[in-house]
Amino acid sequence: MMSDAEDGAGPLLEESYFYSPSVIEDIQAKAALGRYRIRGFGTLRKLPGFDDLTFVTSGLSRVPLEGYREKCSTETVLGSRYASEPLRLEAPITITGMSYGALSPNAKVALGKAATRVGISTCTGDGGMLAAERDASRLLVYQVLPSRYGFDPDHLRMANALEVVVGQGAKPGTGGLLLGQKLSDEVARQRDLPPGIDQRSPVRHPDWMGVDDLIIKIEELREATENRVPVYVKVGAGRVTDDVKLAAKAGADVVFVDGMEAGTGASPEMQLDHTGIPTMAALVEAVAALEDIDLKDEVQLIIAGGIRSGADIAKALALGADAVAIGTAALIAMNCNRAIYVDDYRALGAEPGKCHHCHTGMCPVGITTQDPDLMARLDVDEAADRVTRYLNALTMEVQLVARACGKWDVHDLEPEDLRALTMDASFITGVPMVGSNKVPAGR
Repeated sequence: MMSDAEDGAGPLLEESYFYSPSVIEDIQAKAALGRYRIRGFGTLRKLPGFDDLTFVTSGLSRVPLEGYREKCSTETVLGSRYASEPLRLEAPITITGMSYGALSPNAKVALGKAATRVGISTCTGDGGMLAAERDASRLLVYQVLPSRYGFDPDHLRMANALEVVVGQGAKPGTGGLLLGQKLSDEVARQRDLPPGIDQRSPVRHPDWMGVDDLIIKIEELREATENRVPVYVKVGAGRVTDDVKLAAKAGADVVFVDGMEAGTGASPEMQLDHTGIPTMAALVEAVAALEDIDLKDEVQLIIAGGIRSGADIAKALALGADAVAIGTAALIAMNCNRAIYVDDYRALGAEPGKCHHCHTGMCPVGITTQDPDLMARLDVDEAADRVTRYLNALTMEVQLVARACGKWDVHDLEPEDLRALTMDASFITGVPMVGSNKVPAGR
């Protein structure tokens, strides 16, 4: 008797697209766990993004700048709407909020040192202000979160800017998550929580339920800081147009939009891959929203989520961002996923370059851990040096692009300097397709 394969019925070992091996593995893992899966890092999906755009640089029709003789400014001012002391950055880059708890104290201090050296800001993240990070950071943004874990009015007044967090890109619509293995005695003490117990942050701020209440909250924060420092409002990229308009009208100096590609120390895996709006699309929506209410030149816009290179930053600026925030890339710069301590990666079921086990607290290179032995592997000064060099490289890359486009200031980059490589990117951004100089119909 002939087999199905021999009688022409088709191969028996053909892989199903719908039920691929990864989908089968996911179903079986959930059947064993009885809950959703949790991991760190960020989405594993390929999304329409900045790689789908390219710059059209100078030629006969426009004169480029000479890189070694002509200056190209990168100075960036955030919070000039109402604050008497807006943040003045030497580059259009900030370090995003990553908590002490999600990160080791060594990592937090290294980020602060690197940011100070290059003249940009860093952020406390959830869980309050780490004193050593405050000492290391010339410009420190203090997050105001629904959880109030570690919240201290004195620390509020020590900050250079305040960030009211409504949501984050890696898990929009849900609160923060810090698993018990990372809630050490010291972290628990700072957050006034029991050690070793999973910490799930509330989703909604207890002080307000809507925009009218947010207006009052922002005024309270201004009063507490004597109107000195800027107030940011950070939203996860979801209902971007409405959220940006409401945040701006509530009185925010800066609106921070965190895209789908954003990273995290721990999140339900499903949320990383199936909720939120990709960063490039969120940026376009946010810019249009501010323009629609005539506040684009008054309210600064920070975009975050998967920013990796100077090219990404330059494209974000060209599309209308005032600055970008980076998180995961800065951790990678300080050794995340580097091929050292390989046996420890394998003990986690991972490999260098393919590790997203930030939630376990067993980070082989000492970044996303509170284990003393693992933390000791991250030398603060060496990590700060690596991040400093990376940030300097990013700034130089942005200047390189701006000069090639004939711009004396990186903030003069504009959509006209871009062309789209894919129909998706052209439709999302309104940037013409290469080879046609046309935008898809219906945009």
